[in-house]
Amino acid sequence: MSWAGKLLRVNLTKGTCQSESLNMQWAKEYLGSRGLASKYLVEELDPKVDPLSEENKIIWATGPLTGTMASTGGRYTVVTKGPLTGAIACSNSGGYWGAELKMAGWDMVIFEGKSPKPVYLYIENDQAELIDASDIWGRSVWETEPTIKIKHQDPLIRVSCIGKAGENQVLYAAIVNDLHRAAGRSGVGAVMGSKNLKAIAVRGTKGVGNLKDPKAFMAATTAGKAVLAGHAVTGEGLPTYGTQVLMNVINEVGALPTRNHQDVQFEGAKDISAEAMAEPRATDGKAHLVANQACFGCTIACGRISKIDDTHFSIQNKPQHMHASGGLEYEAAWALGAANGVNDLEALQYANQICNEQGLDPISFGATVGAVMELYEMGVLTKEQIGIEAPFGSAKALCYLVEITAEGIGFGKEMGLGSARLTKKYGHPDLSMSVKGQEFPAYDGRVIQGIGLAYATSNRGACHLRGYTIASEVLGIPVKTEPADTNGKPELVKAFQDATAAFDSAGICIFTSFAWTLSDVAPQLQAACGDEFTVENLTTIGERIWNMERDFNNRAGFTHKDDNLPKRLMTEAAKTGPGKGSVSGLDKMLPEYYKVRGWDPEGRPSAETLKRLGL
Repeated sequence: MSWAGKLLRVNLTKGTCQSESLNMQWAKEYLGSRGLASKYLVEELDPKVDPLSEENKIIWATGPLTGTMASTGGRYTVVTKGPLTGAIACSNSGGYWGAELKMAGWDMVIFEGKSPKPVYLYIENDQAELIDASDIWGRSVWETEPTIKIKHQDPLIRVSCIGKAGENQVLYAAIVNDLHRAAGRSGVGAVMGSKNLKAIAVRGTKGVGNLKDPKAFMAATTAGKAVLAGHAVTGEGLPTYGTQVLMNVINEVGALPTRNHQDVQFEGAKDISAEAMAEPRATDGKAHLVANQACFGCTIACGRISKIDDTHFSIQNKPQHMHASGGLEYEAAWALGAANGVNDLEALQYANQICNEQGLDPISFGATVGAVMELYEMGVLTKEQIGIEAPFGSAKALCYLVEITAEGIGFGKEMGLGSARLTKKYGHPDLSMSVKGQEFPAYDGRVIQGIGLAYATSNRGACHLRGYTIASEVLGIPVKTEPADTNGKPELVKAFQDATAAFDSAGICIFTSFAWTLSDVAPQLQAACGDEFTVENLTTIGERIWNMERDFNNRAGFTHKDDNLPKRLMTEAAKTGPGKGSVSGLDKMLPEYYKVRGWDPEGRPSAETLKRLGL
């Protein structure tokens, strides 16, 4: 079976590293990665623990398909109790780090306690040790990774680490691997920083060879890759344009949140789109986009590599930013751009580079900028408080704010609180476009009803990757549903949420679900792990994971009142576009969603549901 069969438990307080056998019964019930790590967390952690305390735990986990020849089998997740929300946090990343951990012979690493001094964990196959990180504490991601590789004289080491944002415990700090891939959401990087843990460096040479049926696995993965190659999204759209293919599409649908969700269309969308990234600049005749890039084992290659115009104000006298690096994806381009009314593509890329360099979630950061700009235009915040004039559309304010947030200086300390805490501090909590304290992604829940319900009910706070109904409501995948219609959306959201939990837990990228259904994933898992992983069982596993996360949150203190949306989406109608006049129909959808889930009217899983799922 393609689990490694063991985990590494690291006690940072004691400075010890111990190998443990993986609980294989749990592996069969929760699969791996998101599901299995969450199972370990909820079994070992008091739901009411302070996320930044020594008592919290943080887990890096791979799935059974991670490190195999399954397409996109390079994913890993970081699971903890999140400081941004106080809810269960599970953040997913690609690149090469996850596959390296698996090839070193480990399914997951559990950290507990707090180190008395900065350390990093070094893993080389079966060997693991904590190493003094005093020399790299206070340094960026871009400095940390090469320093560790040089120290160990091995350029093939893979590094997952934090920058200054995690050290400063910015509540939406990210964990970055391979320089510009990130477990970005919910503040997992802040938890890492709170434990004085700078990095995990891994070198694995064992490979993943313990498949149940290698010949059947090769056939199943080959068939899966053919499906991806033949699909319009995974075979054409994402390879050609990356996720940025959505910028103009969502704008035309009238669901592109603009200027802190005051508007639903951005007049500058074309300037920050995938098409704009590929066009030669007037200044130097070169395109912003340099190349696309794939994560481990990926046959889609949606990643972007971009270079900022050397003459742009943002990088004057900053040679470290005058090179090609991780480029804008749709969510980052939206959060740094349309959310703030900024249409300067080079400024967006600079802010994106700082997020990669110092470990910030660009979605939460950008959405917090939007709230600050609205407060500024209202006169609640001043130039003197912020440190710069900060109206909507100011590229200079965007670049300034990302710098001070990453460094944790001046007003940047308040930026690091996230929009929910910041707007509450200044008396306007309704201006935070968030759920459970986590900021919205790049789709308007007034115009696309299903995604609004998905935001409200997401276990990790507002999120598109916990139930991407955009696939159905906008792209018609696997079936077309009307964005404005609330009927049937509770069933649609539940189906997407459960399936997504299974995809995440397998160790593959959720983007495969544009082309694959669970009927494409099941044969791969059956050949790798066991015949019991049928479509029906995977659906149940996904539902089990969702309810387990929900139960943890309920025990942490969350109630049905937290399944909400900001007042703006409930009362202020969309001003333009096909959805003009629309507000969210959450009040209608939520009670039906609870019924479909098998929960009581208070949003708690019923005893019957818990029993059916073995919880």
